[in-house]
Amino acid sequence: MLKEGRILLKRYFQDKSFVQSDIDSFNNFIDFELQRIIDENREITPTIIPANIEEFKIRLEKIKVGKPEITEADGSKRPIMPIEARIRKISYSAPIYLTVSSYINGTQRENFETQVGKIPIMLKSKYCNLHGLKPEQLVEAGEDKDDPGGYFIINGSEKVLVKVEDLASNHFMVERSSTGPSELTGRVFSERGSYKILHNMERLKDGLFYISFVRLQRVPLIIVVKALGMLKDEEIMKAVSADKVLDEVYINLYEFSDIKTSEDAMDFLAKKAGITQSRQIRLERITEMLDKYLLPNIGIDDKSRKLKAYNICKMMKKFIYVERGMLSPDDKDHYMNKRVKQSGDLLADLFRVNLKVLISDLLYNFQRIVKRGKFPSVKVIIREKLLTSRIQSSMATGSWVGGRKGISQRIQRRNYLDLLSHLQRVVSPLSSQQENFRARALHPTHFGRLCPIETPEGTNIGLKKNLSLITEITNFEQEKDLLKRLKELGMSMVV
Repeated sequence: MLKEGRILLKRYFQDKSFVQSDIDSFNNFIDFELQRIIDENREITPTIIPANIEEFKIRLEKIKVGKPEITEADGSKRPIMPIEARIRKISYSAPIYLTVSSYINGTQRENFETQVGKIPIMLKSKYCNLHGLKPEQLVEAGEDKDDPGGYFIINGSEKVLVKVEDLASNHFMVERSSTGPSELTGRVFSERGSYKILHNMERLKDGLFYISFVRLQRVPLIIVVKALGMLKDEEIMKAVSADKVLDEVYINLYEFSDIKTSEDAMDFLAKKAGITQSRQIRLERITEMLDKYLLPNIGIDDKSRKLKAYNICKMMKKFIYVERGMLSPDDKDHYMNKRVKQSGDLLADLFRVNLKVLISDLLYNFQRIVKRGKFPSVKVIIREKLLTSRIQSSMATGSWVGGRKGISQRIQRRNYLDLLSHLQRVVSPLSSQQENFRARALHPTHFGRLCPIETPEGTNIGLKKNLSLITEITNFEQEKDLLKRLKELGMSMVV
């Protein structure tokens, strides 16, 4: 049996790399995530435009990434191999090209493709010049044929992006609460693009359910559901539970039976949020709040309201079932409730923030020139070095968006096993100065996923971990493909 096991493991590592999941994550970031981020920021509308123009818009369209190259002192460009980047102490990065167009009163003024910066390329990824090379070709290129890749070269230094373990977004969990008036607390981190909003659900001593998010703190859940367009008591009851009559829902429906329209419900919420303007402005502001900041992962327009109401009702059902003992409270240390952010996810966070900085800079330059009485071409006001310098600075220092430190680390090469260990590292965002006993403890769901032995002693024990050598992390590529498959299996839309 031992002999067969060795043969299987040897065969496994002939086909698979230790860092294949990380390489797949980076490829997914370049292939799909970059375009999604551009689509999130597709239209840019300057507030200051020439007086003779009614409307001016800048539109970001297609984005693509080239292969790693170097620009010499004479301006010539040529491909670069990682060994040259190490020796010359430069970054192994590839140009990013973006198609930009501008429109005056709906008519296209200009349309062009321009380089907006450079992005570091992961070694052995699809966009690396080493991709697809045979062992003898790798040796000719100055590389170790057994080097797994999965890291970056920044200013000649080899850098690895350490994986970050965090609670799963868009997943409703009900936990026992040690503090506060509610015995149980329901939580969901709703994430969409740059939004990540905490929603809390509680049931207070008056028997009513309350929900909190952004400025709306402890507002009645039934009012929120009615504001989203689910007005009939029977419809709400069925949305919570179609097969069981839940008395807890009756109490909430009876308490707010006088709210008959969505506008009345929105006005109630606006007053709770402390919005004191006229009724029309109150309704406009609360509508924007419900569309943009309430469960943004479901949608950020008025078409998503019914679906949001249905999801809130299902959260209420789970809360009641846990309260009655029909379901167990969620364990946030269970690995089903965790997600591991890999290189692609971390770079997406970094690129999203820095693209907004680039857009702000573009708007500032455009409006500054318009104030002088000129009407500039968009091409001349895009600063290519801004995006490049900000991304490379984060990669070089390890300081990431959200105030996180130590995400990018200089690779350890004391021996080959040390290198593999560093490439497989997973860190928790929890502070090492606090006890967090349960987060540090070994959980049964770590089996086969995380190494139970390899963790440092001292304050970081249990917070810095390592993936098992044959762990593979799934990358969700196309949501549409997933939905299509679920529909084929019999899933139907509720609204």
